[in-house]
Amino acid sequence: MTEKWYETKPYTTAWSTEITSIKEQEDYVLVTLRETAFYPEGGGQPSDYGTINGMNVLDVFEQDDEVYHKLQHAPDQKEATCQIDWARRLDHMQHHTGQHLLSAVCIELYDAHTVSFHLGTDTVTIDLAVPSLSDEQLAHIEQRVNECVYQNKEIRTYYVTKENVHTIPLRKLPDVGDHIRIVEISGIDYSACCGTHVSRTGEIGIIKLLKTEKQRGNTRLHFKCGLRALMDYQLAHTTLSTLAGKFSTGRHQLIERIEKLEQEQKQLQKEIDLLQTEKAAYVANELIANSNKGIVTYVSDDQPTKALQLVIKSITEKGDYIVLFASMIENKIILAHNGFSSVHCGQLFKEQLAAFNGKGGGNANQAQAGFSTKEEMENFLSFLQRTIN
Repeated sequence: MTEKWYETKPYTTAWSTEITSIKEQEDYVLVTLRETAFYPEGGGQPSDYGTINGMNVLDVFEQDDEVYHKLQHAPDQKEATCQIDWARRLDHMQHHTGQHLLSAVCIELYDAHTVSFHLGTDTVTIDLAVPSLSDEQLAHIEQRVNECVYQNKEIRTYYVTKENVHTIPLRKLPDVGDHIRIVEISGIDYSACCGTHVSRTGEIGIIKLLKTEKQRGNTRLHFKCGLRALMDYQLAHTTLSTLAGKFSTGRHQLIERIEKLEQEQKQLQKEIDLLQTEKAAYVANELIANSNKGIVTYVSDDQPTKALQLVIKSITEKGDYIVLFASMIENKIILAHNGFSSVHCGQLFKEQLAAFNGKGGGNANQAQAGFSTKEEMENFLSFLQRTIN
């Protein structure tokens, strides 16, 4: 059976050992070692990566109390030289220990118990058995958990029997056998856990809470620790500094400047909407004046259908007209009226579009269709002109 150094020697990064078995699979092999520091996925923590005899370790998992290392090919010798991906291991150690500390503080302050933990590449979360947490509560939790980090408390791991586990004030009693591994943060937290952890809370680095979201009646709390939190801050700092430079202001004034810009943009949009409405009314009058038999036809070379809709609205509000518009830049056609006509626009499109390779639809008073080519659009436009005249 493999000796599990990840439980007893979590800072091991390189070692030499013996390959004890090789299981050939269809397109990979599973290798066991006499001693391994590679952590197998479990307890919310992903497996370690690294190399065995220079070959990448693709996955590590535990089955029937044995640790298997997934490789692309079988090693050509019995001796194994192993190397842990330390950056990944340290990230996992910081976040798993950070999770223990954060969970303990959430209970201490607001009796919010952790029901699940996820340590991903992009996001790290705990689900808390409370419906919500206010901004003030989150700020309180973040302040307290970082105070515990700065106290640099010792973190110990040891084993107890099933009979003795009740003497330890665990956050949650484990559903395991006799050999129970305890991770203790001195004076703060006691948890049954098989994961890898740092030796003192100071090694966690900063713990930064990011956001919360509702999750099946619980609250999912996103956070980052250590080097991952540092990289997140570096990105945020660069972004804010760049924005502050563009606005020629300090970071603390950015929100005020953006809010002012939003107000200005809203006012400008109102003015644009008014001008577009006035322009649409003017164009509508011109088209009505040049219409024939109450049918207003217009083919635009440079306007999208969104702009044409304003003109259509203006025309149909002015009287009983059938409106047939086309946008050449979008290969789209619109047929509309104010309800006076017996022409059912949507039904007409539904019955005829397939013959012209068009797609679209609508209701009795208006329908719209798009086409892959201008030729298809022009053919349908000609058909509609013949039909409604």
